[in-house]
Amino acid sequence: MNPHLIEWLDLVIRWLHVITGVAWIGASFYFVWLENMLERDKADLPPNIEGDLWAVHGGGFYYLTKYKVAPEKMPKTLHWFKWEAYFTWIFGFSLLTIVYYFKADSFMIDKSVADISPMTSVALGVGSIVIGWVVYDVLCRTPLLKRPSLFLALMYLFMVGAAFGLSEFLSPRAAYIHVGAMLGTMMAGNVFFVIIPGQKKMVSAAEEGREPNAADGRYASLRSRHNNYFTLPVLFIMVSNHFPTTYGNEYGWAILAGLSAVGIAIRHHFNVRHKTNNYAWTMAAGALAILALAFVTSPDFGKSDKRAALEAMPPVPFAAVDKIVTERCTVCHSDAPSDAVWKTAPLGIKFDTPDELKKHAERIKIRTYDLETMPLVNQTHMTPEERKTLGAWVLQGAKID
Repeated sequence: MNPHLIEWLDLVIRWLHVITGVAWIGASFYFVWLENMLERDKADLPPNIEGDLWAVHGGGFYYLTKYKVAPEKMPKTLHWFKWEAYFTWIFGFSLLTIVYYFKADSFMIDKSVADISPMTSVALGVGSIVIGWVVYDVLCRTPLLKRPSLFLALMYLFMVGAAFGLSEFLSPRAAYIHVGAMLGTMMAGNVFFVIIPGQKKMVSAAEEGREPNAADGRYASLRSRHNNYFTLPVLFIMVSNHFPTTYGNEYGWAILAGLSAVGIAIRHHFNVRHKTNNYAWTMAAGALAILALAFVTSPDFGKSDKRAALEAMPPVPFAAVDKIVTERCTVCHSDAPSDAVWKTAPLGIKFDTPDELKKHAERIKIRTYDLETMPLVNQTHMTPEERKTLGAWVLQGAKID
């Protein structure tokens, strides 16, 4: 497909994915807040009302009530919250297809990780999404659901296991994004297969004059709460491709596990803080955990041997650096890329002149030597010795004369 067309498809669908995702997550956060803030102990509440609250927003006052099960008579207009979820997943999977599956050679496969075919990589990606939903849905239909802490622990271990397993076969970026796609599919699956059908049963019963089954509502509410906890890990994964320090780390799957744990813990605090402050410590603990993760992902952490190897190198002439960059990097990072996918320099970073090389010297060292995430999935076959030469040149002051 024409690279220019692919770029615009990427842009438009990514934009739509973000728009619908904001709408979905915003609704989810709002209704969790609403559920937590309902005043349930008021003496003047009608028998069929579980709670109510007053709110002010945008210069207007709002009064909201929640029924214990359903009103005696359904209103003419009933607002549903489902299309945000459906279209977020549709646009997300479309984006996954355009960016990763159409360009599997460039984004899915890293031969230093596993020498697999494009079709195999796509099958692994799609398979992880399907298996993730099946495992989660089956667990949700077992007695484990009545033991929230154990259920959370098992789901967390499953996510970590999936991250580790995918990182053994796919490129680091692809492994991360497929964990996010797996969690996002669980969220959308909850809406499509559980939450909306449960709500439809309750609406139908009310319309037919039957007593709605409150269990349908409770089960849908529980799955909705699961979605709320999945949200922060998924949001991190959506932006993680901008931060190679995470996915490019030797233990990238463990970094993802740590950041996800922080997100889940902090989300729990916000979910219960209106009832108890017992989890306020997660805010400080989360900040310390992020500082610890930042420390252990620093280029020199636990890599004194790599730095020593650079320090032992003789002076590196700029001509050697320029030759490596011209052969391995300017395929993409130039005014006129020759790469089949990248027709404009990624992030606008170009290495056409000595001054541009010096300007981005530290970034070059981090991406090519410390993390080895560039060239992307090493398409241009940069050798270990070439990486070492670039790293030593930067450590020696990135001299261009």
